[in-house]
Amino acid sequence: MNVKLLIFLCLWPFASLAQGFSGLGTDATGFATPQSEPVFDFPADHGAHPDYRIEWWYLTANLQGPDGTPYGLQWTLFRSALAPGEAPGWQSPQVWFAHAAVTTPDMHLATERFARGGIGQAGVEPEPFRAWIDDWYLRGPDFDELTLRATGPTFAYDMALTAQGPLVFHGEGGFSVKSAEGQASYYYSQPFYKISGTLTLPEGDVDVTGNAWLDREWSSQPLSDNQSGWDWFSLSFDSGAKLMGFLLRQTDGTTFSSSTWIAPDGATTAYPDGAFAAMPLQQSTVAGRAVPTGWQVTLPDRDLDVTVSALNPSAWMDLSIPYWEGPVSVMGSHRGTGYLEMTGYE
Repeated sequence: MNVKLLIFLCLWPFASLAQGFSGLGTDATGFATPQSEPVFDFPADHGAHPDYRIEWWYLTANLQGPDGTPYGLQWTLFRSALAPGEAPGWQSPQVWFAHAAVTTPDMHLATERFARGGIGQAGVEPEPFRAWIDDWYLRGPDFDELTLRATGPTFAYDMALTAQGPLVFHGEGGFSVKSAEGQASYYYSQPFYKISGTLTLPEGDVDVTGNAWLDREWSSQPLSDNQSGWDWFSLSFDSGAKLMGFLLRQTDGTTFSSSTWIAPDGATTAYPDGAFAAMPLQQSTVAGRAVPTGWQVTLPDRDLDVTVSALNPSAWMDLSIPYWEGPVSVMGSHRGTGYLEMTGYE
């Protein structure tokens, strides 16, 4: 196949980024849609769901080097469908897309890969678990014991992950509502990984240890057409508790929020729109854009009032789909670390 045509086919599902992030807010006629009261089937649901239009396996990690220097790591595999279902070979309607990044206090290194489905270049197998694109992979005998690898022009990493707690489900048992109109996704996480390994940076190798958080989500229209972007927080506190929270910014200036409080033993409390709040405190100019890189995050029901600050305000993912993503520190009523993702900042 012509290389330019292949690149076009890979990028086509993402062409409507400015109008809804890969078509996330556009009509999904013909695709399956998430339904309330889901029943998950593991390990099968760790794999791909080709009847849904968009899906991801999204890993972030807060790391520390031997001298105490903090680092961040991201590895994400996306699946986007041109049509529902699967077919052999080049007839497959599945497009695969992946990001990898490393953030240090003074550098943000990011790269990407593309693949067409059906030819073995990328995919996900649930048991034993294997998610891959080219020579990048997240794999292991099951979802609890994984190895991770990615390489880029200026960096690489090889890591081992071990789960120290259970899977957690967001929203109503994994049915995560994203708008007042009812758009939703299936959404669960493994936020309890311990991670260790080696970062290969321009100045050399660094051995690191830390904590990692893996998000699994799939849908066909997870946003409404009046939503312009999101601010997503995954925070891990020194107490062992954790918080996932997001704001979806709407074109009328309002927001839609959702959050999950995760106890140290994995017990969850889901909070509806309005319970979780995040207010920008500091703006940074990143890639010519004003981006909020300091936030006040509150969840009154948990007496949570914290300041969330970027390790590196310049953590801009300058890729085919640009966005901000990087590690953060947490100070205030609770202390800890986490990750922040922000999309839709023009």
